[in-house]
Amino acid sequence: MAKAILQRRQRPRPRCKAFNDWLPYYLESLWMFSRKVHVEYELDGMRLPCPLKWLDNFSMRNFTNASIFDDTLPVGDGIIEIGERVPLDKLKAAMEDWFQRKGYLPKSAGLWLELE
Repeated sequence: MAKAILQRRQRPRPRCKAFNDWLPYYLESLWMFSRKVHVEYELDGMRLPCPLKWLDNFSMRNFTNASIFDDTLPVGDGIIEIGERVPLDKLKAAMEDWFQRKGYLPKSAGLWLELE
């Protein structure tokens, strides 16, 4: 037993990764959510920001069912950050469909997505 403890203590400690090892991953993460989109819906002729609850529900649902929307991050009421690979037209169609199926958005209401 004492020998095992000594061997454990004598193992070299792992070194920190070099700057060149982690830099590409850091730069990629900056691109992941590089576009900020304002999401609004119409109710009684007024445009209102989509609640964070709706956006979060959409993002979590698509986390497992549609990989194209994996790069979506709701950050507040009416604001979602998306990656470069997320097409806005498909995002809008999928969000409208999901919000209507959940009962958040009436069939007659519209949804607007605007890049900041």
